[in-house]
Amino acid sequence: MKIAILSDTHGLLRPQVTQYLQDADAILHGGDINRQSIVDELRQYAPLYVVRGNNDKEWAADIPHDLTVTLGGVRFLLVHKKKDVPPDLTGVDVVVFGHSHQYLQEERNGILWLNPGSCGPRRFHQEITLMMAEADAGKITVEKITIPHEVP
Repeated sequence: MKIAILSDTHGLLRPQVTQYLQDADAILHGGDINRQSIVDELRQYAPLYVVRGNNDKEWAADIPHDLTVTLGGVRFLLVHKKKDVPPDLTGVDVVVFGHSHQYLQEERNGILWLNPGSCGPRRFHQEITLMMAEADAGKITVEKITIPHEVP
C-alpha cells in the first residue's frame, strides 16, 4: 500500500505534490490545512486521514485532533504537535506529526517517528518536503521527497 504523508500545507497544494498523490492508496495529513477546499482536493486522490492543526479554525471543527488508523498492517497515530503525543503508545507502530515544518524520520523505542515537514508555502529557508511510504504486512519503508524551490 502506497501512502502519501504530508503536513502543513497552509492553503497551498502544489502541482509537484499532486503528482505524488496520484500514486497513493491513502493520504495522511498532519494538520494545518487551512482551507476546506484543500481537504476536498486531497480526497479526490485517495482516502484521506487528517488531523486538525493549530491554524485550522472553525471550518475544521469536525476534524479530530488525533487519529489512529491501520494501513497495510501498520498502526499510525496522527497528531499535529509532537507535544500532544500521549505517553502510552502501546500498539502504535508509527507516529506522524507536523507543526515544526522540519523533516524528521527516526526510530525510538521500536516506534517510527515521522514529520514530513511542510509542502505548503515556503517558510524561511526550510525545505519543501513530503513523504511517500510503502506499508505491507506490518512493515513500512519511507522515502523523503523534496520539492525544488521556485526560482524568482
